[in-house]
Amino acid sequence: MRLLIAGWQGQLARSFVDAAALRSDISALALGRPALDLCEVRGIERALSEDRPDVVINTAGFTAVDDAEDNEQRAFALNRDGARLLARVAAERGVPIVHMSTVNVFDGTKPTPYVEDDAVAPLSVYGRSKLAGEVDVRVANTRHVILRTSWIYSTTPGTFLPNVLARARAGEILRIIADQHGSPTYAPDLAAAVLEIAAKAYAARTDASSSLWGTYHIANSGPPASWYALTEAACHAAELHEPARQIIAITSADMPTRAPRPLNAALDTGRLLKMHGLELRDWREAVAEAARSLVPSA
Repeated sequence: MRLLIAGWQGQLARSFVDAAALRSDISALALGRPALDLCEVRGIERALSEDRPDVVINTAGFTAVDDAEDNEQRAFALNRDGARLLARVAAERGVPIVHMSTVNVFDGTKPTPYVEDDAVAPLSVYGRSKLAGEVDVRVANTRHVILRTSWIYSTTPGTFLPNVLARARAGEILRIIADQHGSPTYAPDLAAAVLEIAAKAYAARTDASSSLWGTYHIANSGPPASWYALTEAACHAAELHEPARQIIAITSADMPTRAPRPLNAALDTGRLLKMHGLELRDWREAVAEAARSLVPSA
């Protein structure tokens, strides 16, 4: 199976390439600008004609949540219009698309984890642009799998987990938000599961009415967690104990952002298990593995 991954710089796209490299039945090519610009239909057509993928996975887009507040036109151009163009060109070639979306399509007021059929009400420009992308992908390509996920983290330098562990190791006081709860999702676990979904999409590619097409929530299992709980679990796994580190719980109001975040970003992944037979491991196991991999060698 040949995969074309739209986007190549993000931690998720990198995880897809790494996961595909472990499988002899999959070859994956990740493309981003300038080779693949979602705003240029001719570039999309050229990429799909040259690579001839069996499935397209879309991780590309405007992902800077706060910056989107000041760049609404650009966010919609990539997250809505670009997603639609990619889905349409894939459809013209009979190619299924797996489109990555976000829990930010919800407002976070529900007291329990979100299911796929819950009412959407994004709080931010980013959330609204991703929701618009979902709508357009569904229309443009009947052979679609839309995957909403939550709180992706990885061991990629410069991202959340390596940063907080480095600060803890340096003895800094960590002020971590404790009133937002979500479903922490380890990028390598997510990538491996999405490859399984892509394989199912490839197998069903000639059946536009297959029950596999649709929208699913995908995240590591386990109870909802706060950023504070995630940080505590990571520090414990990395054996960063007092007095080497101190974590202080704060509220969202203590650390305001330009784009509001849903206080509840937890996802119910029951439909994914029922329809695709997939359940990611408990987030606590995943974050422990990730944290331990970041412990400097002696």
